[in-house]
Amino acid sequence: MNPNPSKILGINGLGRIGKLSLWHHAGRKYFDTIVINTGRQVGKSLEDLIHYIERDTTYGKLDSFLYGYQAKPVIREVNEKEASLNINGVTVQFLQKDRNPKDIEWAAHGVKLVVDTTGQFLDPSLPANAPKGSLRGHLEAGAQKVIASAPFKLKEGTPMPEDAVTTVMGINDKVYDPLKHAVISNASCTTTCLSHMIKPLLDYFGVDRVLSASMATIHAATGSQEVLDRLPKEGAKDLRKNRSIMNNIILTTTGAAKALQLVIPEMATIGFIAESVRIPTATGSLIILVMNFQEELNKKPIRRDLINSIYESAAKANDKGYLIYSEKQNVSSDIIGTPRAAAVVEGHETHARTGAININLEHVRGIDKAILDQVKDQVTSIQVTQAVIYGWYDNEMAGYVNMLGDRTVSIAEAMH
Repeated sequence: MNPNPSKILGINGLGRIGKLSLWHHAGRKYFDTIVINTGRQVGKSLEDLIHYIERDTTYGKLDSFLYGYQAKPVIREVNEKEASLNINGVTVQFLQKDRNPKDIEWAAHGVKLVVDTTGQFLDPSLPANAPKGSLRGHLEAGAQKVIASAPFKLKEGTPMPEDAVTTVMGINDKVYDPLKHAVISNASCTTTCLSHMIKPLLDYFGVDRVLSASMATIHAATGSQEVLDRLPKEGAKDLRKNRSIMNNIILTTTGAAKALQLVIPEMATIGFIAESVRIPTATGSLIILVMNFQEELNKKPIRRDLINSIYESAAKANDKGYLIYSEKQNVSSDIIGTPRAAAVVEGHETHARTGAININLEHVRGIDKAILDQVKDQVTSIQVTQAVIYGWYDNEMAGYVNMLGDRTVSIAEAMH
């Protein structure tokens, strides 16, 4: 086993994010060894697990993904007895016994850093011995750090533990403190895209000029949805989740608004609404962001060209390529595979309209009546500009998994 624990990565779960994270790190080669916990036997043999790993309906074959049309098979040294193999020079070890994080044999395999991609353990306040398992179970099993590939879910009123933090690369990743934080959330694909769309506007205009904001994500299908209609489970609240994603546009919810405040705290002062619509595509999603700004005297009017120039400048300043500004006429499939792009802003479709809003000061909270009595005209007019911005994101490999990979490597480097 590799003597350097910082070069060993543990991955819990081998669903969409787990599998594609394996692809990412097999290509990146930062880690010499990857230990994957599936929590159960897969198929009849290791060959069945290889069958699942080496091909993907959305992204094609693993070898072609890594090396294009000149690719040769990249999976070698298959050891059925040891449940191990080599992918592109990276040793991969499979654990297929324990589902509860506290029981996984991380310590025995030298794993100090774990990425939990199951989506099952998202409450950082639960103790390691929680009956149904918890993120902290990984720490008890030998890991020093655990990254959740989804937003935290705390019960209402439960404070965030001091050693837990939510970060998005390129937005607030520097708030991670290796001496303090042991449990890290990489937020969600939608929050990742949204934060990169909102941050440039807040940096330019400031929070005070934003009157309100809303977003809707037109989101590709996920593994939590049904292929065909299915009978709801006992106590199910959202009956639409049991309807066929292959044949429907499905209204659902998103936690992007709450998660956004964790990575951009200023958003807590802005009225913000976030909605989600699921559509029958495999990946490639879209955020429609609506921002309402107050126009100010002696300030440059907010127009389409100004907004696009803000994004263009922000994209050029982003040396990691997390934000891309595009004036091409894209469709969703064009976004699949865009490297490390949290958001691809579709400048061709940016819109801005300015209009007057009349406000009756009598109905405004906090204004003293004595002051109102001195005002001659209690109806005032303000100029408001509504801007609509479109941002594409590959919610699987290119947008989310690549940035999760960057977060994982940055934490590993800080563990040296």
